[in-house]
Amino acid sequence: MIDSAHVFNNRYRLDNKLGEGGMATVYCGTDTLLRRRVAIKVLRADYASDQEFVRRFYQEAESAAKLSHPNIVNTYDVGREGNTYYIVMELVDGPSLAEIITADGRLPEPVALDYAAQVCNGLAYAHRQGLLHRDIKPANILITKDDVVKLSDFGIARAVSQQTMTMTRPGMVMGSVYYLSPEQAQGLELTEASDLYSVGIVLYQMLTGKLPFTGESPVTVALKHISDPAPALDPSAGVSPALASIVSKLLQKQPENRFGSASEVASALREARERPSFAAYSLVDDAPGYGTIAVQPPPRRSRLPDRRVDTFEEEEPRRGLSPWLVAALALVLIGAAAVGYVMSAHPFTPVPQIAVANYVNQPDAQAQKAIVNAGLTYKATRQTSDTVAPNHVIRQDPAAGSKIARGAAVQLVISSGPPTVGLRDVVGYTLDDAQKDLTGDKLNVAVVQKFDPSPKDSVIDERPKPGTKVRQNAKVTLVVSQGPAPIKMPHLAGLTLDQARQIAAKDGFTINVSERAAFPNIPPNVIESQDVPAGVQVPSDHSTTVNVVVSSGGGLTNVPNLIGSDLASAQSQLTSAGFSAAIGYLVEPGSPNNGQVIALDPQPGTPAEKGSTVRMTLSVPGEVPDTNGMTIEQAKAQLAGFGYTVGNVTPTTEGASGRVVRTEPEAGTKLAPGSPVNIYVNNSNPP
Repeated sequence: MIDSAHVFNNRYRLDNKLGEGGMATVYCGTDTLLRRRVAIKVLRADYASDQEFVRRFYQEAESAAKLSHPNIVNTYDVGREGNTYYIVMELVDGPSLAEIITADGRLPEPVALDYAAQVCNGLAYAHRQGLLHRDIKPANILITKDDVVKLSDFGIARAVSQQTMTMTRPGMVMGSVYYLSPEQAQGLELTEASDLYSVGIVLYQMLTGKLPFTGESPVTVALKHISDPAPALDPSAGVSPALASIVSKLLQKQPENRFGSASEVASALREARERPSFAAYSLVDDAPGYGTIAVQPPPRRSRLPDRRVDTFEEEEPRRGLSPWLVAALALVLIGAAAVGYVMSAHPFTPVPQIAVANYVNQPDAQAQKAIVNAGLTYKATRQTSDTVAPNHVIRQDPAAGSKIARGAAVQLVISSGPPTVGLRDVVGYTLDDAQKDLTGDKLNVAVVQKFDPSPKDSVIDERPKPGTKVRQNAKVTLVVSQGPAPIKMPHLAGLTLDQARQIAAKDGFTINVSERAAFPNIPPNVIESQDVPAGVQVPSDHSTTVNVVVSSGGGLTNVPNLIGSDLASAQSQLTSAGFSAAIGYLVEPGSPNNGQVIALDPQPGTPAEKGSTVRMTLSVPGEVPDTNGMTIEQAKAQLAGFGYTVGNVTPTTEGASGRVVRTEPEAGTKLAPGSPVNIYVNNSNPP
């Protein structure tokens, strides 16, 4: 006995028991490592010593772990602690379909359609992985609060392969008796169609609130699955003809008379939603015997009314067919065959013969209506066709002009349009190769160009997405790279060669130095000109080369001796000599050199490259000079000589016309060189 709050392998904590099934108990638990709620299925202790049950338990885990689909309960982990075996699964927050049917009775047709389609989506995925469920029933169908269907309990699923056939004892019938297929009741080999029969029972129950086959014992119910025709759904009771015909096809006794796959059922359900009044399947009952009156047993209360997860409960214990049951089934089949033989050998009345009309190329609805009006029935199957329009008859059997008995079936093959093609993945192909492959698949290709870092003319996207099923001759759009987006050529003149190369590497073009020449006013290693004009758009794939002319400087000349010169004179002489001037200041209060150049870098007489910069140091007193009574030009020169710039010039009516009245800060104020000084000037006669 496992206590609540037990922790398996220091990770999975049991919080509370949710329910018990035939071979395991299910708990609500916590994954303490990932901090999430989970369901934990623990094999019963009395089975843990049975190697066959342990093997089946692990087979369940391995089968379920292969499945990852929105409509299937996820399996996270499987483990063992001592002699206890467990599986960790997704915890589904919602009731089972069995609980919903018990509470609500019959479900609205749109809801039943939606739930059945989601069940088929999950089954189709499992079948593609080679797994049969073998126990489809409402108790194993969980519904989340968002109406997402989760198919649970692949505990008796087996791989559809010879290797796994030995996992089930010969003759053992698994699954709940109310939902098992005729071949499952007889212990025959199961196929995907066996799961689809169970889906038909569940869909019948959702639409009517009751089961199609009931009885006083499991044996009685099993016999009815084998020999009794399924009760027809009455359209007057609110079930559409389209959905009624789907249920009828699902509940055919012979597997080959049902749908070919769960995907086909899902497609039929979607079509029934769009065309509810069109019964696509008119079927002749293929039951080997005759139906008996079924007694509906009183509804049984669920043993787990508050279940919120996959508890794997069964309505009836799983059991094998006993020898006397096999004998009883054989007697039923022999009796049915005998009755059929007697009736065929000794007909009571002549059967009227009806001439079959030509229905080829007619719309399916028109042909089916004409067949019914003629006193015949029909069976319709769908097939792709390149030549016959969708929903039109491709061929019929018997042929036009044949005579058949009243009520006999005319087989119609209906066009579903051109064949579908699984769209291959051509992303990364060159455009030419992609077009060849898709054209070979009988698809039409449209091309959209897009700038992208990928190589030019390579496919970077495909619409629809690869793997999508599309009709032949459908349009497939390929998004093709035009290479990187073009850039505007930047202005390179005036940049150093290193600066220009950094920009070129980032923008995707190449710089080539075509010439080096002396330019008096351009420092060495600075670009003088470029052959691709700035602003022109060019590719950014390094296919563009820009030729540039780089200055080698203006030649050497001696720095003039400017020591003792005032600032204006020194600047003029430097410019004449081909140099640029930079100014620094040395504060020397009361120095006789105030306002004069006291140092040069490079020093006077030193050879220097024309176009280079000569730094002058100007001696300044460090206080604002007196400019009262000067013109603006004189004041500016005076301020510059003291190391200041002119800030705001404010007009005033004070003082003499056109003369500076005062400064701000005032004359004599201590002020750092390079600072601005505001001037107030009389503007009665502005200069």
